[in-house]
Amino acid sequence: MSSQDERKRLPSHAFLDEESKGRYAELERRGVYALAPKERFWQQRYRSLKDHGYLLRPRYSPDWKPSWSGTNYNPDFCEDSIMLTIYQVMDATRISTNEQVAIKSFNRRGQEMHVARFLGNITDPQNHTVPIIEVFPDPFDSQLAMMVMPYLRPCNDPPFATIGDVVEFVDQVVDGMVFMHRNNVAHRDMAVPNIMMDARPLYPHGHHPVRLGYTPDTLYPATALPRAGRGVKYYFIDFGLAQHFPKGASSLVVGDVGRDDAVPELSDTVPYDAFKVDIFTLGHLFATEFQEKYKNVDFLLPLIEPMTQRRPELRPTADQVLRKWTEQRATLNETFLRWRLAPRDEQPLSRVVNDTVAVAWEGVYRLKKFVRES
Repeated sequence: MSSQDERKRLPSHAFLDEESKGRYAELERRGVYALAPKERFWQQRYRSLKDHGYLLRPRYSPDWKPSWSGTNYNPDFCEDSIMLTIYQVMDATRISTNEQVAIKSFNRRGQEMHVARFLGNITDPQNHTVPIIEVFPDPFDSQLAMMVMPYLRPCNDPPFATIGDVVEFVDQVVDGMVFMHRNNVAHRDMAVPNIMMDARPLYPHGHHPVRLGYTPDTLYPATALPRAGRGVKYYFIDFGLAQHFPKGASSLVVGDVGRDDAVPELSDTVPYDAFKVDIFTLGHLFATEFQEKYKNVDFLLPLIEPMTQRRPELRPTADQVLRKWTEQRATLNETFLRWRLAPRDEQPLSRVVNDTVAVAWEGVYRLKKFVRES
């Protein structure tokens, strides 16, 4: 393709003017876009992973040369300028299926591989633990292994928009907790970053795996479709702290660990019940992610209040949480589920406008339903 054809194909913001060109050239000389030391870990494994069936992005090829070098391309809109943000996990393409996957490097001596494989091998509609495609030894370090999983996106990006979005999320994560506990596994870190979603129904044309708000080529903003009715599935990830207890064994553990530092009983010396920690952290997630942010999710309070009791023995079991949620969910009607989430910090004028739009969309929905049924 000639440079003239390339200019016609790419948007104007992908190119630098003469003044900016010198500034970006200086940034490149300083190494701003060079591989970070921890990225070299993945570059070293590029060929081994390719031989194993997984292709990393061009940035991690041992033969990589920046695509913008010697051109007037803006590096910020060149896909191979984008650095990893979580160095332990790398996105890749599974060559046999052309599907996007995530490859996690982890220490083989912990429980993570055992727990992930154990749960992943159980077929159950309540199973919301991330599927494991395969696990294989690290090609250079005998202490490490590689775990391949489907590529997933943070559960709250894009933000939840309707009551129904929240209800569907609660449905799935409560089911997922019940599944783990019934199989004698405590996750021990049920924080928002450890619940992700298969967002392919929301982004039918894909998005970049690191710069999430952009298209795969990073040239344009990526716009998400609404969650409602698209079958988004949520998954628990990261079993680095998880514990699989033998049947009948004590569930007491120690360790001041996990992302949620609000759990009152965490201790390095005093044993506590790992299952009750899961109950608290999931209840606290419902509180901080929904109840504290939005005005119209008070239907979650009958779950949140018992789940976040300071005394662990006063908290319900996972099965009791599910029973309570089933009762509570039955009180929510279909129209309410379609209603937008109302932020607590929303200004009065914005609220009037947004409510008016929501009413209009509800009218459109009812009209379409009437037409379909008549």
